[in-house]
Amino acid sequence: MLTIENEVREKASRAKEAARRLAYLPGEVKNKALYAMADNLVKNKNVILEANEADVQKAEGRGLTSALIDRLTLNPKRIEEMAEGLHVVASLPDPVGEVEAMWLAAKNIQVGRQRVPLGVVGIVYEARPNVTVDAAGLCLKAGNAVILRGGSEAINSNLAITAVISAAAHYAGVPEGAIQLIENTDRAAVNVMLKLNGLIDVLIPRGGAGLIQTVIQNATIPVIETGVGNCHVYVDNEANLDMAQEIIINAKCQRPGVCNAMETLLVHQEIASSFLPVMLEKLKELKVEIRGCPVTKGITPWVAEATEEDWATEYLDLILAVRVVNSMDEALNHIYKYSTGHSEAIITENYTKARRFLREVDAAAVYVNASTRFTDGYQYGFGAEIGISTQKLHARGPMGLKELTTYKYIIMGEGQVRT
Repeated sequence: MLTIENEVREKASRAKEAARRLAYLPGEVKNKALYAMADNLVKNKNVILEANEADVQKAEGRGLTSALIDRLTLNPKRIEEMAEGLHVVASLPDPVGEVEAMWLAAKNIQVGRQRVPLGVVGIVYEARPNVTVDAAGLCLKAGNAVILRGGSEAINSNLAITAVISAAAHYAGVPEGAIQLIENTDRAAVNVMLKLNGLIDVLIPRGGAGLIQTVIQNATIPVIETGVGNCHVYVDNEANLDMAQEIIINAKCQRPGVCNAMETLLVHQEIASSFLPVMLEKLKELKVEIRGCPVTKGITPWVAEATEEDWATEYLDLILAVRVVNSMDEALNHIYKYSTGHSEAIITENYTKARRFLREVDAAAVYVNASTRFTDGYQYGFGAEIGISTQKLHARGPMGLKELTTYKYIIMGEGQVRT
């Protein structure tokens, strides 16, 4: 029986060997594999749904929140969407081998910058089994091998999905070992991955703040920080209030357990007394718990009192912090202090204010008159995403194919030597 460390190291070694071949695998073979993976998902949806039902029942027994159970749950429509995402990825241009620029340098040598895969990508994630498909598809198209380590709450779903897509990919010509799942759900497996220098080229954590900080603080291999989303929507005094209502309900309620859901609502004081009573009643009807500042409580006394901690919390649930601000400056200051740099939105009909918000807010995605829920690789036209990066080096925002590559310089000469 394999120990935890042996399992991880063995799979990482197989991935490293697969990555060598994937780096120059023809685009038509990768696309054929992606279409085969999509077909196999749909063909085996009943097997996947049965495995997912076991995970959901266990999660309900553990008392997980409804929002987290929603993230875990699959249904025929979500499986079809996963398959469609693979079709979109297949239809996108292959970044591998693209020469972005070419120029003459010293002594007329030709210097070019060419896109190449990262190598072996490790993904550590929680709850959402669709990440298994998104990560595998994007990594494959970008020429990378992938090692998946999902959360224990989704282990049956992930095992079923990985078996289905890896078999289809291998049959289509992808080297064995290109898509692998760490089956041991002990946290010790993650600790091994964090230090596999030379075998895993980059690690991408997707999940809550605790997971992400654990990875960042303990990894000795490169990490791309993703997705804690303390996202804000600011309703300006010159907003279209009907539009604002629709955006707020969508940003908070459509899928509250995801990182691009709104967690704090900021409302300009000039419209607060007329806007908040109607808005908060609608949210209350949708089972949203409201935690408000003193001014908000003065307008709608039934709301709970917000604490300092509330302004900094990513709830991932039907809970919303609400604050009335005196000006746009105060709204910007609040966002500056509490934002995690994920997604921020302003609702306004004032062009100058909209442009100022876009200019001054420092986040991966900044919106004018649209829901933060659009921060998503599929919605941006990437087919899927490997994660939403909230850092500034290498990649930022939804990470698609190009963000899963790096570059090398290619140089061509005619016998030149340096003097």
